[in-house]
Amino acid sequence: MAVQTYDSLRGQTVLVTGATRGIGAAVAEELSGFGAIVYAGARRPSDVSVADVRPLRLDVTDDASIDAAVGRIETEAGRLDVLANNAGVAGPDAPLHEADVEAIDATLGTNLRGPVVLTRRALPLLLAREGGRVVNVSSGMGALGEGMGGGSPAYRISKTGLNGLTAYLHGEYAAEGLLANAVCPGWVRTDMGGASAPRSPEEGADTVAWLARFRPGGPSGRFWRDRERIPW
Repeated sequence: MAVQTYDSLRGQTVLVTGATRGIGAAVAEELSGFGAIVYAGARRPSDVSVADVRPLRLDVTDDASIDAAVGRIETEAGRLDVLANNAGVAGPDAPLHEADVEAIDATLGTNLRGPVVLTRRALPLLLAREGGRVVNVSSGMGALGEGMGGGSPAYRISKTGLNGLTAYLHGEYAAEGLLANAVCPGWVRTDMGGASAPRSPEEGADTVAWLARFRPGGPSGRFWRDRERIPW
């Protein structure tokens, strides 16, 4: 699919959540390389190791932290062009009837409620200019068409919900110029994916960073893998 993307993000501002390692760190590094001002969201900013980014204290399960983080971006940069909702946890592996309720709550809180509340807070900045982008890092494990068996109920349901957030943002705000897309990065060698995963963090980050560079009027309200649209 031929898509118009920015060759440079100079002058634009990006927020990547969960940016201390793995896919989030790779996305932050790549977009910084395109010239963007990148805020690397982390519960402990001292854990951010990517050069040329701005570490930002951000816990997506803490509403006050969300408000303070977006407020800092608003004060310092005066704009937000891209929000990459990457932070996530795996949650309990057991099937639902055996899963711990507190673990279910924690997974849904990080993977779904967090992006919803953060996006809500960030929308006024994202909508201030045509072509603001929201990129939600989802998973094929949340795709209804790929089969939902195999445990990890909270993770699967949270990613299905994140796809729903993507579709909602497109339906509600596309007319105002917002581009909202979800991406399955594949099975990636991260703390969550494990050492046997076939993809590097950089490979997992590729489509996320590509979506973050869409120009105004680009595709929106879609689910992607390897720069190709996939079914919800």
